[in-house]
Amino acid sequence: MSMIRELRAAVRPALRRGETGYGARVEERGTPSSVVDCAVYRDGRRVKDQLTPGEAMERVRASGGFAWIGLHEPTEPEFAGIAREFGLHPLAVEDAVHAHQRPKLERYDDTLFTVFKTIHYVEHAELTATSEVVETGEVMCFTGRDFIITVRHGGQGSLRALRHRLEDDPELLSKGPSAVLHAIADQVVDGYIAVADAVQDDIDEVEIDVFSSAQGGGSSRGGDAGRIYQLKREVLEFKRAVSPLLRPMQLLSERPMRLVDPDIQKYFRDVADHLARVNEQVVSFDELLNSILQANLAQATVAQNEDMRKITAWAAIIAVPTMICGVYGMNFEHMPELEWKYGYELVMGVIATICFTIHRGFKRNGWL
Repeated sequence: MSMIRELRAAVRPALRRGETGYGARVEERGTPSSVVDCAVYRDGRRVKDQLTPGEAMERVRASGGFAWIGLHEPTEPEFAGIAREFGLHPLAVEDAVHAHQRPKLERYDDTLFTVFKTIHYVEHAELTATSEVVETGEVMCFTGRDFIITVRHGGQGSLRALRHRLEDDPELLSKGPSAVLHAIADQVVDGYIAVADAVQDDIDEVEIDVFSSAQGGGSSRGGDAGRIYQLKREVLEFKRAVSPLLRPMQLLSERPMRLVDPDIQKYFRDVADHLARVNEQVVSFDELLNSILQANLAQATVAQNEDMRKITAWAAIIAVPTMICGVYGMNFEHMPELEWKYGYELVMGVIATICFTIHRGFKRNGWL
């Protein structure tokens, strides 16, 4: 997780300065400020020239290879020119600009539009009822025969390190845009695995707190229910990112597609397998949190019952002197032992004996 935070820290200043992944200011060449990087790859190697998206596409059409354009939260005017240049479908463009989409895979003519939800684990010293456990973002990919356009939303999910890793493996990158699509899917799913491990630690912590208080004979902490419910909300957010992606990964790994290299399709099977395992984990998290929440509520009910039994027991004990004192507090002239020399001691002795007997009975039965 520290690596992710370092990548975020490295990417954000560059985005604010309007720089590409290689340090060039994109505004100087008239490129929309949302473009993080734009490059042409031929035979798996990057053409070192800094290009605008239009120039990149012209270079590809003239000399072959493919273009990879990375954008971060583009506005409609910024994305409009790129959409016209690459012939992107208006519906997909609208989804890419406004974000907040479900993970999905759609085909528009000769372009695949893929949406991934990125998940980032939020580090926290202690889990509370208001802790944010996961942050979500989005990575959207337009994959064509000779181009791939990645649109990123949110502060995490940087693709800079991924781009460098792919550039260090020309043989894989020579497979074309589908190799980039696979690498993005693999990075997203690997992020899910890391977050699932971290969330598992949080669930274990809550589980230990709840059941250790039960075994210790004490009531659970008042914030346990709030913490469990907050964790359930975060797990549900996690589930919304993972579960809808199962079908797209299955299609990419099993159904032949003209835009996906057959050699790359084999790698998608591995991603789909990892995703299925993460989905099983997330489903089990939800079920386990339901059990923990029910146990916590049961403990609270038991604690309330114990309190009520104690209150009832003391009320029964106090009722004895209240009744006797109430009788002798009435202003009748003729009452037994009213004028007897040892009447007070006798009455107090009777009260103490009855109260002690009742207290002992309640103590024996576990009410006190």
